[in-house]
Amino acid sequence: MHFTIAIIGRPNVGKSTLFNRLVGKKLALVDDRPGVTRDRREGEAQLGDLEFSIVDTAGLEQSDPDSLTGRMRAQTEAAIEGADAIFFVIDARTGLTPTDRHFGDLVRRSGKPIILIANKAEGKVGTAGAYEAFDLGLGEPIALSAEHGDGFSELYAAVREALPEQTALPDDIEEDDTAPLVLGDEEDGSELDPTKPLRIAVVGRPNAGKSTLINRILGEDRLLTGPEAGITRDSISVDFVWTPPRGEARKMKLFDTAGLRRRASIQDKLEKLAAGDAIRAVKFAEVVVLLLDATIPFEKQDLTIADLVEREGRALVIGLNKWDLVQDQQKLLKELREKADHLLPQLRGMAVVPVSGLEGTGIDKLMAAILRVHELWNKRLSTGRLNRWLEGAIERTPPPAVSGRRIKIRYMTQPKARPPYFVLFGNQLDHLPTSYERFLINGLRETFEFPGVPIRISKRTSSNPFEGKRKPPDNKRKRH
Repeated sequence: MHFTIAIIGRPNVGKSTLFNRLVGKKLALVDDRPGVTRDRREGEAQLGDLEFSIVDTAGLEQSDPDSLTGRMRAQTEAAIEGADAIFFVIDARTGLTPTDRHFGDLVRRSGKPIILIANKAEGKVGTAGAYEAFDLGLGEPIALSAEHGDGFSELYAAVREALPEQTALPDDIEEDDTAPLVLGDEEDGSELDPTKPLRIAVVGRPNAGKSTLINRILGEDRLLTGPEAGITRDSISVDFVWTPPRGEARKMKLFDTAGLRRRASIQDKLEKLAAGDAIRAVKFAEVVVLLLDATIPFEKQDLTIADLVEREGRALVIGLNKWDLVQDQQKLLKELREKADHLLPQLRGMAVVPVSGLEGTGIDKLMAAILRVHELWNKRLSTGRLNRWLEGAIERTPPPAVSGRRIKIRYMTQPKARPPYFVLFGNQLDHLPTSYERFLINGLRETFEFPGVPIRISKRTSSNPFEGKRKPPDNKRKRH
């Protein structure tokens, strides 16, 4: 039976290190400074033969509910509410603090099974701190070192004891080897698999309203928000099901990312880690929503982010957030769509959708644009259809000559999508000018409708069958 465990504790006790150890990946940012984690992050953990959901949370601190730390605490309390059990973590090297005692009472009042973990328990100092944890009255502490991987067998036994029903082994396990194998069909025109979650990364400059927009899409205050710029640090992934006004429900995975500033402006180590995490989210995504502040759109950093998306081969949708603050909306929208095509010709025709995360307007149109561009990103064209178009394009605008010899493009095929990837075959294609490649890409984009989708072209030149071969000798006798 699947279950969820939340990791709770004051700042800098090693919660994110424990989270990363259990999920087997460095998903959560880790630093020596306290308060690195702000949002709650979920992952799929494995402990022995146990598989469960694990939730990393912000460090518990006593503060005003309206402050940033107060809102972080509210996110942590929501994680406690949704969990089946709690890992309450203390720092064994520091020993018990008044904060540990205060929040120990908080988790006790939750009524959930509590597993007390004395982290950083390696060495004599850590062992003494682990014994001190008995004073919390939360049961026997597990002496653990999340960084070095010590004590996890004891943790496994404690989880089995705290959640006996959820961790009970089935009487008999049957393997299902009848699952159908899904194979791609070259002529079906698509590599889209609607059964898999659509991965969407929301990126942009700091304070563009990314977390607010995602909360509105989810219909809950899942992510930490506020007027302060740079609240989000980790790239937080959230699974949900989107049901459009018309059409079938679709599984999705949304990634909220840290705001990306110019590299020269980033001096802080933690901000560099957060920026790297956001870039990894772009690489992992299928569709990227570049969220702009509609009151100050298309700064240089926005174009840099869009260029990154194109280089990584991801489909792009531009969201114009804070649209409720714009006065002449129709005029500005027309101007920004024209500006987007001019500034980002490599993604010409991309969807530019006005939204308001605060008021919830434009969400349906944004999600429809995401689904549409994802469908195009997966589209694959038949070879016959491609070459009928190519023949007409070459006839209207032939390739230029090189050293007096005409470049010949014989045919084209699309071996794969995600993003659409085309291969040209012919003679002297190594000399094909970049301008003619752009001509072909623009023609493909307009004719077959690939707005906002990167297009890749590679060239394969036919080899000369006589190249490198010696001229056959003349066997005829010379006459004297």
